[in-house]
Amino acid sequence: MRAVRIWPIPSEKGCAGNCAMVIYDEIFSWEGWGGELRLASGECRLRIYDMEQEQAESLSHLRPVIVVVSDIPQSPMSVRSCTGHIATNVTRQFNIKPHRMLFIEYYPETAYGEQNEHIISEKYDVVDFTWHEGRAIEPKWRTLKPPLLDVIKNIVEKH
Repeated sequence: MRAVRIWPIPSEKGCAGNCAMVIYDEIFSWEGWGGELRLASGECRLRIYDMEQEQAESLSHLRPVIVVVSDIPQSPMSVRSCTGHIATNVTRQFNIKPHRMLFIEYYPETAYGEQNEHIISEKYDVVDFTWHEGRAIEPKWRTLKPPLLDVIKNIVEKH
């Protein structure tokens, strides 16, 4: 694992409980399975935010660690196809308790068509897992909606 970088998001008066410390913001590689074949190995952009680092005197969060993963063009595997494997590796490598983590897949706005006339809006999906013997299994996706969507967008856009 690479060294973990910690970047504080500047605290602002009036951040209304939406302040967070950036724990990690880099390209994250995961090993696949299948021995030398390394099936399903890939990379993604991984951002980890800790809501409790900046809010010692503020409210407590049920899931203070926010993990945001995004596809990157050079990866042979998509985040969605390996989401349980990624979540398992992230919790192990960063010593995150799964029940304290909010795992989010982020898909930026995309244009397509001959003249990019068609737009697919950006999307934030929360992924809920069943955890069995330290492994994330049975992912269930749900679209993130306000007001939590607004909180997450605010945190992500600050960095």
